[in-house]
Formats: sequence, structure tokens, C-alpha cells
Amino acid sequence: MPLGKKSTSLAGVLDELTAEAAPELTEHLEDHDLRCYACGHRCLIREGKRGICKVRFNEQGRLLVPSNYVAALACDPTEKKPFFHALPGSDTLTFGMLGCDLHCGYCQNWLTSQALRDDAAGTEPQVVSADRLVALAKAYGASMVGSSYNEPLITAEWALEVFRRAKPAGFKTAFISNGNATPQVLDYLRPWTDCYKIDLKSMSDRNYRQLGGVVDNILETIKMVHERGFWSEIVTLLIPGFNDSEDEIKRAADFIAGVSPDIPWHVTAFHQDYRMQSNANTTAAQLVRACELGRAAGLRFVYAGNLPGRVGRYENTYCPACDELLIERYGYIIKQMKVTRDGACPACAAAVPGVWS
Repeated sequence: MPLGKKSTSLAGVLDELTAEAAPELTEHLEDHDLRCYACGHRCLIREGKRGICKVRFNEQGRLLVPSNYVAALACDPTEKKPFFHALPGSDTLTFGMLGCDLHCGYCQNWLTSQALRDDAAGTEPQVVSADRLVALAKAYGASMVGSSYNEPLITAEWALEVFRRAKPAGFKTAFISNGNATPQVLDYLRPWTDCYKIDLKSMSDRNYRQLGGVVDNILETIKMVHERGFWSEIVTLLIPGFNDSEDEIKRAADFIAGVSPDIPWHVTAFHQDYRMQSNANTTAAQLVRACELGRAAGLRFVYAGNLPGRVGRYENTYCPACDELLIERYGYIIKQMKVTRDGACPACAAAVPGVWS
């Protein structure tokens, strides 16, 4: 069936919910061919074809991209994104679309991210306007609006349509992303995006190629996001038998510390999900050991996630200068919060990097 023609298939439904891509993310080539710069694949998309993500497609020399719908929507703690240094105790209205530029076998959001690759997903889009999403954020009392659940880079234009309304209304904005970006898409996002969470899934290119990516693209994105002044936090889902060797953990910590020791690193617990059912679930002891390696590498803020109450100090934020307990957490619950509104330790006045007000 030709692209854009009405259909009862999910792809056909989504093809009707599109708009033209941002010119900043599109290169026009000969014979109506296009180069897409929304993600690190930088797909050459010939007329009538789709990119690797399956949701950006070339119709008669125009790059059409997702618009005006959500496939997942929730208002929940900002700590769940996870951002631990961005408005602690606040809520984030989080929206997502369908599709991804990777195909991780353990994806915990596979119902949205893999909907165009896996018929078992069965997730349907719900038509909505950007103004409606901002109104919902206000109604729920959220402080931030974020794009997640699928890979937001491949739906960057829609995220920015929402963010352009959210920012003037007083909201902070966030991308919750796999980090497979390009300079073009980060420059496009930066004026309207405050916070950027990146998954560092492995330090092994062999592992990344199993997931459909290239490790160097993600490492370069971490550098570019920091250089452009987004508030960034990094997450590594620690998967026994996949990325949990001491050498790999050390290399990840050393790399992040080399970009900035102030970037928070979340090492989170894997549980068996989707197509990865044979690897063991991560233990609290494994998380704590990874956090210790992160601190030894010079990282000032290292956190263990997904096992509340079982990882000691690694749920909390401490002053990097005097070790004062600044934010005490249990899972996503803030038990006490002492960082001042201008981002300082009340005990010694040392600066604590983050977005605090």
C-alpha cells in the first residue's frame, strides 16, 4: 500500500497523523531522496520508503513525521524519569508516541516502542492537541512536561510543538531518551528543552549492535548534551551477563566522569521483561558495587534505582563538599529535601548542580 494511503493497519493509521518534518532535520537530495537527522542512524530515505524508526517516511520528496497524538500519557514523580536533580518532589506530565530507532530485547516500554515491529504490542494512538497536553499538565499540578515511552528523538517535532506551549506556561521540559542523537537534533531541541536523560546501555559496541545502535553515537551524544547546557542525567540498566562486568562498569563511570563528575549516574536494576527472560534479575549488592565503582571513578552523584530501601546511601543525595544528607528518598518518595532554591547545601553553602526552582 502506498505511504499515506488510508488503512486499518496501525502503520496506516499513523500515516494519517503526520506533519512535515522540521527543515533543520531534513536534507533534500537528488530524485526526491531525503536524509533524516532526527537520530544517529541519519537514514537515507528514498521516495516511498521509511526510516529505520518506521514512523518517518518520504512521500513525494517530503519527510512526514508523527504529529497530534499520544500512545502513552501519565503524570507521575519526576524521580521516576529518573531525574534526581530536577525539581525534587515534583510531578512530570509524560507523553509518548509509537516507534523506536532501536530494538532492545529487554525494553520495558515495548508496548509503545516496538508497536510497529511486534503485532503483540497492540497499542493504539489517541488524537490530542499540544494545547490539551499543557492544559492537562496544569490540571494535574505538574512542574515539568516530558517526552518518553517511545524514543522521543524520532518524534522530536511533536515534542517541540508541546514544549513551545509548555515553556511560556511556566513548565520545565525534558527528553527521556536512548541518546542516539545528532548535533542537528540537539540544536533543534535546545531552545525549548531543559533536561535530557540518556540511557548508556553498554560500553560494548557488540552489545549495542544487538540493540540496533552504535556505542560511539551514544558516547558522543553524552558529550554534546553536556556541551549544549541541557541538565543531563545518565541511566545504566545493569543486566547480569550483558553489561555488568566490573571492567565495563568502570569504563562507563570513567567516561561519564571525564565529561563531568557532576553528571548524576543512575545504575538501575534489571528485571526479566519482553524477550530477555533468561538473564538473572539484578541484586541490591550488584547495584551497590556498581555505585561504589562510580564513586571511585570520581562521580559525585551516583544512585541505585528500582530496589527501594535496599541500597543504603545510594538512594539519597549528599553534599559533594561536606557529605551532608541533602535529599532523602525511598524509591520515588522524597522524605526530606534540604537543597536551597538557588542550589546550595545549607550546611556549607557548596553548590549542588541541578534544576532546583
